[in-house]
Amino acid sequence: MGAGAGAERRVARWGAAVGVLVMGGALAAGGAAATAGTTAGKPTTTEGTTAGKPTTTAGTTAGEPSTPAVARSGGVGAPRSVAAMTLPAPTGRHQVGTVARHLIDRQRRDPWGGGTPGHRYRELMVSVRYPAGAGAGRYPRAAQLTPREAAAFDRMNSFSEHVPPGKVAWQATRTAAHTGAPVAALRPGQRLPVVLYSPGAGDPRGFGSTLCDELASRGYVVVTVDHTYEAPAVEFPGGRVARSVMPAEVVKAKKTGRMTELLRKVSAVRVADTRFVLDELGRRGDASPLPRGLRGVLDLGAVGMFGQSAGGFTAAQTMHDDRRIRAAANLDGVMGYTQRDADPSNPSTVGRDGVDRPLLLMGMDGDTHHTVASWGAVWEHSRGRAGAWLRDLTLRGSRHATYTDAETLIPQVARQVGLSRAEVTKMIGSVRPARAVAAQRGYVSAFFDRWLRGRGDGGLLDRPSARYPEVRFVP
Repeated sequence: MGAGAGAERRVARWGAAVGVLVMGGALAAGGAAATAGTTAGKPTTTEGTTAGKPTTTAGTTAGEPSTPAVARSGGVGAPRSVAAMTLPAPTGRHQVGTVARHLIDRQRRDPWGGGTPGHRYRELMVSVRYPAGAGAGRYPRAAQLTPREAAAFDRMNSFSEHVPPGKVAWQATRTAAHTGAPVAALRPGQRLPVVLYSPGAGDPRGFGSTLCDELASRGYVVVTVDHTYEAPAVEFPGGRVARSVMPAEVVKAKKTGRMTELLRKVSAVRVADTRFVLDELGRRGDASPLPRGLRGVLDLGAVGMFGQSAGGFTAAQTMHDDRRIRAAANLDGVMGYTQRDADPSNPSTVGRDGVDRPLLLMGMDGDTHHTVASWGAVWEHSRGRAGAWLRDLTLRGSRHATYTDAETLIPQVARQVGLSRAEVTKMIGSVRPARAVAAQRGYVSAFFDRWLRGRGDGGLLDRPSARYPEVRFVP
């Protein structure tokens, strides 16, 4: 999530990984967000588990900005009289549907030791976004975060220096995806390419909704993954909530001098989570976690992955470890077990070996393979490898959080709580939000279109474009 230059930039990226939970203010704040374990409560509305049945919750048509609303008092973590925020409508030709799924890896005990009795195996919540058919607008728009997840995020995020808890109605933001909407009609034999999304350290899976909705609107099936006990809170069906253990893990690692080991573990857990999700997507018939309209139509030979910060590292490392990932995009994520961008020590295996498939690097202003040691290692060790294709792009005027929904939400937060232009720039940079979103959509979509669909992009990925003057190609 968001940070400024120097040390602030390092703690907000995978370079400091879970260190963001300390230096971003969450650990100092303490409270429930810093407490390990799970809590059970009353069931809350999530993205749903069935496709093709509208729910009774009112929604708006995809492609239209939601009308600013006032958050009612009395909800979980809901501030009084705060306007709901909106996310940009996707530009693809499809409306977007979504379902949430609860996955249990019964071959793996939870590596963080979390969970109440009966919940000892690794459990994940994922969201599946997909191109939706006619009538999707009759289905409710999915929340970016459930109320309980939003309450935890309100207490545990890296914007706390500027945005005190209780001032933002995080739970009121709606995505462009419609819960349970029917899948778009497909041509006989048509298969849909798949893209996985992993969020940054300490971020929920919903904080990349803008790009995920965009890809789904362009015909991709997009699966977003919450990394349980790392995200501030993950809500499971029935209202059970798994809260982050990272603040306590960071304190323990600092006391024992084992921060590098913690970073390795976090990365390994994320990669294992992702590979398990890939396994689940390949299940057939009633064993499949997919809604019926998506069963048998995924092209599992055309799978890509992207993520921001730690999620970008996860994408690259998973591609290194698993041949099922054909292309990966890393949005400003350090790819080594270090807390300093320029530190070449403790490299990852993707850093030592490089890649033999396409890898897109998109960095905040100042981050390139010349300045970030782990990027340079991947770049150097990929040179000459068959199948390797690397591109390094810089978004001028951007910050680390530019590559999340913060780019759109923070200016709205600023208007609500009275932040200065300098504070906003410190969090998301000086690039205009609309231009930042357009550039990310343009290049990430073109990257997956080229490598998963074999489509041309008019040279967009080969040379600077007048359409996106904010983007610099790094030689």
